Amino acid sequence: MSYKVEPLPDSYAGLGEGPHWDVARQSLYFVDLEAGCLLRYDYRQNKTYRTQIEGETFATFVLPVEGNDQEFAVGCGRRVVIVNWDGVSPVAKVVRTLFEVQSDFKENRLNDAKADPKGRLFFGTMRYVGDEFTHRHGELYRWEAGGNVTVVKSDVGISNGLAWDEKANKFYYIDTTDYEVKSYDYDFKTGVASNPKVIYNLRKDSPKTHILPDGMTIDTEGNLYVATFNGSTIYKVNPNTGECLLEIKLPTKQITSVAFGGPNLDILYVTTASKFDQPAPAGTTYKVTGLNAKGYPGVNLKL
Repeated sequence: MSYKVEPLPDSYAGLGEGPHWDVARQSLYFVDLEAGCLLRYDYRQNKTYRTQIEGETFATFVLPVEGNDQEFAVGCGRRVVIVNWDGVSPVAKVVRTLFEVQSDFKENRLNDAKADPKGRLFFGTMRYVGDEFTHRHGELYRWEAGGNVTVVKSDVGISNGLAWDEKANKFYYIDTTDYEVKSYDYDFKTGVASNPKVIYNLRKDSPKTHILPDGMTIDTEGNLYVATFNGSTIYKVNPNTGECLLEIKLPTKQITSVAFGGPNLDILYVTTASKFDQPAPAGTTYKVTGLNAKGYPGVNLKL
């Protein structure tokens, strides 16, 4: 297969994460996680806008709020907050806090998050001081409007990739420190995940050579696209067989997450990082075309 990898303009993020395609605005939203910044790539303008959230150090994810085109749910520290941003201004403001988790775990923060196809929020935490592989103090949570935060899974090292398949009634999840992708049976009426099963293993000969799975998305045929933080590669995986169907190679090492977007939902957008002195073009956000696959748009959060 002949695919093409191209950078988006002015799309650098030291720790790019959380790509979300917004159909209404034909824009890709993503974060510069450790800078407390949100970014928006406007497809029609081929231009990237960046904003700093006032007073915040972290922005771990960004999800548009259903029914309000200037409000976004953002992970800041251990808080899920609502940020007001017009998509253009260089400064954005927190207008309220929805909730906080793990208030006693000062060395933890939120990490990846998505809304499931019904608009429920799934999000996780990780330790960001010290060794996340040893100190598995993270958790995976579920929240929906009018309800409480529910723990889906404890004993998490780095809560990361999330994807759902409504046709197969499946939920897919990555804890980076497990070096694998798990599938769950998923009840879309209740939001309950059960019966975890390993469907893709990225372990190699030793912990030093294990590949670190990070963010993830799914196409309309049910194949997963798994970003690897230390592998320069996105793996296209058939979750039913565990077979790797394609290795998509990027020109930088730390591939953090992926999301389909574009007018036809056939462009794979890719965030990367430049942690630990990675050389340029590390931190660039890319588009991959020619994959002959389509995905689903990002789901807005229902409040």
